[in-house]
Amino acid sequence: MNNAARRKFLKIAGAGAFALPAVVGAQQTPAGEPSSAHGSGVFDVRAFGAKGDGSNIDTPAINRAIEAAAAAGGTVRFAPGEYLCYSIHLKSNVALYLEQGAVIIAADQLPEGQSGGYDDPEPEQLWEAYQDYGHNHWHNSLMWGEGLHDISIYGPGRIWGKGLTRSNDPKSQNPAMRRTSGVGNKTISLKNCRNVQLRNFQILQGGWFGILATGVDNLLIDGLTIDTNRDGMDIDCCRNVQIANCAINSPWDDAIVPKSSYALGYARATENLIITNCYVTGAYELGTMIDGTWKKFDPSAKVPHTGRIKFGTESNGGFKNITVSNCVFDGCQGLALESVDGALLEDMAITNITMRDLVSAPIFLRLGSRLRGPTDSTKTGALQRVTISNIVCSNAAPHLGCIISGVPGHEIQDLHLHHIYIQHRGGGTKEQAAITPPENEEKYPEPNMFGNMPSQGFYLRHVKNVSLSDIEIAALTEDARPAFIFQNVESADLFHIKTPPNVPILETHDCREVNALWVRGLKDGPQS
Repeated sequence: MNNAARRKFLKIAGAGAFALPAVVGAQQTPAGEPSSAHGSGVFDVRAFGAKGDGSNIDTPAINRAIEAAAAAGGTVRFAPGEYLCYSIHLKSNVALYLEQGAVIIAADQLPEGQSGGYDDPEPEQLWEAYQDYGHNHWHNSLMWGEGLHDISIYGPGRIWGKGLTRSNDPKSQNPAMRRTSGVGNKTISLKNCRNVQLRNFQILQGGWFGILATGVDNLLIDGLTIDTNRDGMDIDCCRNVQIANCAINSPWDDAIVPKSSYALGYARATENLIITNCYVTGAYELGTMIDGTWKKFDPSAKVPHTGRIKFGTESNGGFKNITVSNCVFDGCQGLALESVDGALLEDMAITNITMRDLVSAPIFLRLGSRLRGPTDSTKTGALQRVTISNIVCSNAAPHLGCIISGVPGHEIQDLHLHHIYIQHRGGGTKEQAAITPPENEEKYPEPNMFGNMPSQGFYLRHVKNVSLSDIEIAALTEDARPAFIFQNVESADLFHIKTPPNVPILETHDCREVNALWVRGLKDGPQS
């Protein structure tokens, strides 16, 4: 593509939804005449044979339009309509623009034995055992691209993963899940790409992943609304990523999930990542956030209400230089930072977070030794230099509290917790206060991995150099457990702490250099 064409593409893609309609309006394209769309740099899929009627498969026409746009650099336009599709092949220097009223719909998979449908997954690689099946394959998706550059998808239209499956692992014990040929399980998959923008569209029912980005550099995700049946977005082994102004309802899995797996065949960190101004929830029935009815699940429904921001679980390459700010957690699990496969999780600032109606720990930090990776090089990693501040949490589940736990010989280090208010429902007993949680060094990390916790506020174990200041723990009903329990904690400072009345404030076991100042109920100075 020459420089003039490239400049035109970047101008159109960068301008977003505000510039394109004027360009399209100036170019009326009769159906069946693809060449007539070329002059403006806008390629209407209807001109390449797409019907947009919700019954004909439009994939061949859409892929022809993308090929034509790639040859010159341009934007592929989806006018209002319902475009039933199998695998759409993204290309470099091409933007997809979904107008208001345009819906790309993932077609139902074809009957087993009938050829066609979604692209087949890539052949298995030697390192597939180190992460779940879905992380190892990209082609079996509604939209996918590999080794691309300068691509974008932007709205305000919608992508509906109606025909995608939530899982199709060939090693599953369930025969219905073992089929892979012709089956799609992700909405958008990107591998080894750069300069990518995903902006201002909706994803409904995204399958295993609404977005799977692996090895993608210079990635902007802005203004998405995702109402889905598993993960909202997984950002894996990516650099220079901005996630902003997104709303995600994911009751059955996580909402925003930075990872650093071994899916590329080597360990690569996720680094230089910003997550800001996002709303995550697991409280609402599928589709009711997008349609505006906001229907909560019946309390008896067996729904995990996951819906959180979680770093991990896949964690071979590391997480570095990251901020999370101005986010809302609603009816879901809390914030989770997990390094269990040898990664360094370091240099992270998390601030201005509100949480309500949580179903598990508001804050969960885990340095573990699952070590799912090449056996000759995978060793317990590190979790260090993390600041968490300005957190407000109300009506949290009471049985876990906040959990910060390393493993013997591998401490979480250089941790700062400031200006935090945690309100929980209470009800903890003296029997629960006597629990000694198991280490579970190799277990899959989740807040419930230790069972009910003996503290109602914070439980810290295998932690070194930690400060806790301006923290309040509040219980809605009486709770007999201590507010804080420290086990094998070295060099800890507590300042200006408020806890519920008539309960132990701090319980220490095998600790060194624990000091308190202005903590109600404790004498200033060293704590034994």
